[in-house]
Amino acid sequence: MFGSAIIVFRETLEAALLIGIIAAATRGLSGRNLWLAIGVGAGLAGSLVVAGLTETIADMAEGSGQELFNAAVLGIAVLMLGWHNIWMATHGREMAAQAKSVGNAVRSGQREMSAVAILIALAVLREGSETALFLYGLAASAGSSRASLLGGGLLGLAAGVAAGWALYSGLARIPLRHFFTVTSTLILFLAAGMAGQMARLLVQGDLLHAFSTPLWDSSSLLPMDSLLGNLLHLFAGYEARPSGMQVLFYVATFTIILAGMRWSRTRSPLRSPQTT
Repeated sequence: MFGSAIIVFRETLEAALLIGIIAAATRGLSGRNLWLAIGVGAGLAGSLVVAGLTETIADMAEGSGQELFNAAVLGIAVLMLGWHNIWMATHGREMAAQAKSVGNAVRSGQREMSAVAILIALAVLREGSETALFLYGLAASAGSSRASLLGGGLLGLAAGVAAGWALYSGLARIPLRHFFTVTSTLILFLAAGMAGQMARLLVQGDLLHAFSTPLWDSSSLLPMDSLLGNLLHLFAGYEARPSGMQVLFYVATFTIILAGMRWSRTRSPLRSPQTT
């Protein structure tokens, strides 16, 4: 539940910030709210289609290589989460500036109001599609129930919308860099945990050697079925009896994404909305 809440909160907040920028730039224009609603609705509809396709493919794979399918989804999710963190470290401000530019162009009459709906629809579709894939990957890695994912997702959605509205209304004075620093760190651990679970599935499918099973056994100190053990499993991919391959995937993924984020920040003078 915690993992799904963090993912949905992060994706919702990014979409809400983009919508807020466009809404602020087009404030007072006739028909603005209608076009905003059309954009959000179209984006959500597209996201539901993507989510349905993922579920359909998963059902088709049931009984015939389900572990391999889940491993493939986890691999894609890890790559997207890692790239998302690295890309947002330097390009978030560029994305915000482009959104503001479109809003100003609509206000000045250089572009039609439909441009607002298109930009918002694409933003919601992108974030919604990523959310659907990430949640499926989280379910495959942590074995979370649908009720838990739904509860966490609704909580993250509500928190993301509330945070975006507060920032748009000027009610929140917390610098965005704090929001994104915390969520980037949490997503870093989630991605590493997914990579470890991907390795477990590949070992079960006899595509990888386990190296050592288990590499250690900490079940007596922190059982998997304990509250803390369950939270760490959902949040950071904790395993009481991991194989050597799981640990290798976990450490390699964590190191590569973290190094990419730091390299990206030091390489570019631009910052994401974290610094506004």
